Amino acid sequence: MAQARKIDRPNADANLEALGYTAELSRNRSTWQVVFMCFILASVPYGLSTTMSYSIIGGGSANMIWGWILVSLIMLCVGSSLAEITSVYPTAGGVYYQTFALSPAWCRRATAWICGWSYVAGNITITLAVNFATALFLVESLNVFENAAGQGIAEDFQAWQTYLIFVAITLVCHAIPAFGNRWLTHIETFAIFWTMVGVTAILITILVVADGGRRSARWVFTSFEPQSGWPDGWSFCIGLLQAAYGLSATGMVTSMCEEVRQPAIQVPRAIVGGVALNMFAGLVYLLPVAFVLPSIAELAQIPSGQPVPTIMKYATGNSAGAFCLLIPLLVLGIICGIGCVTATSRCTWAFARDGAIPGSGWWKKVHEGLGIPLNAMLLGMVIELLLGLIYFGSSAAFSAFSGVGVIFLTLSYACPVAVSLILRRRRPLEQGSFNLGPLGCFCNVVCIGWCLLAIPLFSMPTSATVTKDTMNYASVVFVGFVLVSAVWYFVWGRANYVGPSLEGVEVESRPVSPLKSDGSIKQSGAHDSDD
Repeated sequence: MAQARKIDRPNADANLEALGYTAELSRNRSTWQVVFMCFILASVPYGLSTTMSYSIIGGGSANMIWGWILVSLIMLCVGSSLAEITSVYPTAGGVYYQTFALSPAWCRRATAWICGWSYVAGNITITLAVNFATALFLVESLNVFENAAGQGIAEDFQAWQTYLIFVAITLVCHAIPAFGNRWLTHIETFAIFWTMVGVTAILITILVVADGGRRSARWVFTSFEPQSGWPDGWSFCIGLLQAAYGLSATGMVTSMCEEVRQPAIQVPRAIVGGVALNMFAGLVYLLPVAFVLPSIAELAQIPSGQPVPTIMKYATGNSAGAFCLLIPLLVLGIICGIGCVTATSRCTWAFARDGAIPGSGWWKKVHEGLGIPLNAMLLGMVIELLLGLIYFGSSAAFSAFSGVGVIFLTLSYACPVAVSLILRRRRPLEQGSFNLGPLGCFCNVVCIGWCLLAIPLFSMPTSATVTKDTMNYASVVFVGFVLVSAVWYFVWGRANYVGPSLEGVEVESRPVSPLKSDGSIKQSGAHDSDD
């Protein structure tokens, strides 16, 4: 095994150099560790808990269960599409680099710019959503304890108090990957067992105790009680944001390609395996919860938008017992935040080293002592803290963060897939180590279709009655990032941005030579020059 590791790293580093980069990060992750990171980035029990209000408002139990299955199958197609491309272009730039390498010369810079900014913005905002959700979830978890007047003890928290909790969580989630990078794989492995034990304890307790009673199987799978005010079909679609958010991190793990020993093989397998594992974990968690749901109408009216603490208290009939069941989810939220911060720092660093972010010379540096892109990590943290200030203006801030994160990531995933399918007719993928053939083409179409649906869908308000507090500000944040990227392109990018370096390759005519399954470099075929 030790000898294999010595061989893996030189091969991976040589392949990275063929893709135009010098290795700067430590390759310390195995295939299973990448799968574990996929699982942690999604943190399905936690992600589904903090966004359960979407499916509750969208339609209740049926929306929750069938929406999860539907979106999981869609994301399996998205993940498979990304896995195919990653097997050919495994770099920390992820979908950004892949879009550039696959695009014809006439549109290469523009498509890569759009994808890169979407990918970075998606990583930052989804990390923000995770940490902000943990803060909201903690506050609502405290509310299972009531004061003498029968109110939750944190019910009177002001916006500044919630924001300070968010700041503390954000600092912790950045400090751990900054100063404990060598221990991250151990944290991720611990998180797997923590999730298994914690979720098992939750499910057994609520099903056995079921203080408020149990629903029938017929109700769980067929009950549809939309609370949004939208037409039934659109309301069901609105409820899909719960599942979309839970699986939005599917492609974020591609940013870890330069920390994996055989990225062209390990990362594609991890992406697909991670989606399948998350789909199963989601069903295991959601089904028992659905059987003990209290009134859907009452859950939809919870001001914080965090119904799970209320569900746990209803199922256990005990405040202390409910809080104990919420602790595993809170810890998983912190671990999920750590994973998202790690992935976000890598993709920001990769985008900056190609000069696409203002001040790139600063953000592309790797800290020699820590061995991580510390400056890029700090940049993400500052942006997240600033965007968190939106909460002072509207309690619907979390909807903006989660919605825009899903929109940006979905758009960035679709970019290389669309270029590969439409402009290159999938020819470069024929030489990859993960090629699905005709099935891959079907997955590509599903991926692009999902992107076209997600952008308008997740910009819509959850409720048909729009007020300051129910408005979905995802569209505002989305437009803000688009304006920043557009202005920077016309001010600097149009004249200076050239994109990733494709060393040894005729940039005007073909993509980088892809990789064989054994880690060596294939020579491009004659057809690769056809743009």
